[in-house]
Amino acid sequence: MKIAIPTKEGLIDNHFGHCDHYTILTVEQGKIIQSQTLPSPKGCGCKSNIAATLEQMGVSVMLAGSMGEGAKNKLEGHNIRVIRGCSGAVEAVAEAFLKGFVFDSGIGCAAHECGEHKH
Repeated sequence: MKIAIPTKEGLIDNHFGHCDHYTILTVEQGKIIQSQTLPSPKGCGCKSNIAATLEQMGVSVMLAGSMGEGAKNKLEGHNIRVIRGCSGAVEAVAEAFLKGFVFDSGIGCAAHECGEHKH
């Protein structure tokens, strides 16, 4: 399994589409065995091709802070399960997720402007 996490300064960035980069964690048998970074395409995540890129890399889970419904739907359309409401240190949150302690908040980002559209 691969997990993508929008990252800024070692922490989960609250807005996935404007993060500095994505931390991509490879997990085998419930343990993180590899960490790599993927530069973020600047601008809105739901207009960029990041969902397709992550899917091609084998990512199946996105641990994110806040995210609009358009971005969530785009990621899910690329077979990536979205868990919103995450915050804190990237690897600590990933470890908690792998132990079954992290769940989707169910809360989207409703008041954000992204280029020419709103979510």
